Amino acid sequence: MVRGKVEMKRIENATSRQVTFSKRRNGIFKKAYELSVLCDAEVALILFSQKGRLYQFSSSDMQKTIEKYLQRAKDDNRSTEVQQHTQHLQYEAAIMASKIELLENSQRKLLGHNLVVCSIEELQEIDNQLERSINNIRAKKSQLFKEEIEKLRVKEKILLEENARLSEKFQFGFRPKNTAQKQKEITIESHSTTAMESEVVTELFIGLPTSRNAS
Repeated sequence: MVRGKVEMKRIENATSRQVTFSKRRNGIFKKAYELSVLCDAEVALILFSQKGRLYQFSSSDMQKTIEKYLQRAKDDNRSTEVQQHTQHLQYEAAIMASKIELLENSQRKLLGHNLVVCSIEELQEIDNQLERSINNIRAKKSQLFKEEIEKLRVKEKILLEENARLSEKFQFGFRPKNTAQKQKEITIESHSTTAMESEVVTELFIGLPTSRNAS
């Protein structure tokens, strides 16, 4: 007698569902045992019934098998994250390479190369870009000139102040003496001359000359 194909859907009858669960449970545990023995595999099987009852089978220590599984799952997750990060970097690198290629093409067109394939609109856009670039360059050049002129003006002001300070110092060092100072110096010189003349006269008239005593 050929066994009919069982339709894969939930068994509505509770008794039939429980009988099927018991048969299939025993069968799957038997297959797990056979797999561990025949293939020398580490097999761990955990099964919960509809009411939450636990059934389990392990060819070795269940706790060690679970820890081994968790560690492997963690490593796989880390490997997956690394792989995803690598794929993301490759995607960004591809986008960057595409942008670089576009910029290089634009630069070559701005330099006057590869213009044969350009349309009128593209040539007009290139012309506008060049015009904007020239205006920006001129504005920057003008700004630099203004800054340089301002620096030179500041330097000129400093040099003029230093020149004025040196001129004032020079004039102060060689300034002629005032009239009062000159009068004071003349008075001192006059007194000195008078004193000298008095000493000369005194020296000449004190005492009798030697020639007179002899006579």
